[in-house]
Amino acid sequence: MSYKLGKRSKQKLSGVHPDMVAVVELAISISEVDFTVLEGIRNINRQRELYKAGKSTTMNSRHLTGHAVDLAPWPISWEWEDFYPIADAMKAAAEELEIDIVWGGDWKSFPDGPHFELSRKTYP
Repeated sequence: MSYKLGKRSKQKLSGVHPDMVAVVELAISISEVDFTVLEGIRNINRQRELYKAGKSTTMNSRHLTGHAVDLAPWPISWEWEDFYPIADAMKAAAEELEIDIVWGGDWKSFPDGPHFELSRKTYP
């Protein structure tokens, strides 16, 4: 089955770097599971809220510059195993498009299953 981004997900990609948008759009079309865009670009006030709540460890988030997105399975689930198929689709899409991304689920110090960002080395 081929999935497509919904209207709300497309709206949440507004202002996100075109390379990340391309990866998300290809990923949804090849994904084995449906997913939604939770958040794309983020303003400083939202980042401050997340930081104070302990849901982010930085005030230098890639969301502030449009270099990151948060994705979740649809319907929404917060179970870790539900993020792996999304990560597989995002990594496959990024590889096909030759776009360097990082999955927050691969981080050792603060794993973040919904988070995907363009790598800092390629997209400073």
